[in-house]
Amino acid sequence: MIILWTLASVSLVSLVSLIAIFFFSLREDLLKKLLLYMVSFSTGGLFGGALLHLLPEIVKEIGWTARVSAGVIAGILVSFVIEKFIHWRHCHHPEHLDHQVHNFAYLNLFGDSVHNFIDGLVIGASYLVNIPTGIATTVAMVLHEVPQEIGDFGVLLHGGFTKKRAVLLNFLTALTAVVGASLALVIGHNSAHLSDWLVPFAAGSFIYIAGADLIPELHKETGVRQSLGQFLTLVAGILVMVLLGLLPETH
Repeated sequence: MIILWTLASVSLVSLVSLIAIFFFSLREDLLKKLLLYMVSFSTGGLFGGALLHLLPEIVKEIGWTARVSAGVIAGILVSFVIEKFIHWRHCHHPEHLDHQVHNFAYLNLFGDSVHNFIDGLVIGASYLVNIPTGIATTVAMVLHEVPQEIGDFGVLLHGGFTKKRAVLLNFLTALTAVVGASLALVIGHNSAHLSDWLVPFAAGSFIYIAGADLIPELHKETGVRQSLGQFLTLVAGILVMVLLGLLPETH
């Protein structure tokens, strides 16, 4: 029974990534105008997710230890290495990657995959407590995922992916939640120890993507009205994470 509830829950959370399909009906010119604002919203969401959710959560569990710091640094360094590798592939094997797609789009897929994997671990671990806790955790995850998936979709579009490909890749990264939940059920309560490393790692990758990749993209637009709009949507992304943090704890 627990296995069925867990798989149903992570499948629901993964399907949230398809919310971006609603943007398909927008005119191309209107979508282009919205893209940078979606990117700035995602930037705020990534900073807020890392600094207001992931790190406080793990610090509450195990304290601010050297393990947490090492995990954050590892997330930053691995993201840096992956981006360098993508750069190298662009330069030496151009036939393997689309020149129209920016590095940060691929890196965002990596960071999102790690995050969704952790979400799956959390959902699986919560069902090991009891079914009501698992359901409550799933509802909280869905509420978290809706704004994040909209921002991720904007990042992938701005990075050069087509709408169809962006939705497909976003959905595939969301499926890592199924892997995480399955692993949680297999290793049981020991899944918490794996989260001790993965949560700060995800926080580090989020900080890198937002600070090293997305903010420089936003600085390419220097118009006063556009810059103000970007600032406001960036703050909105942070505020959404603040509001989500006010939800009752479920795990």
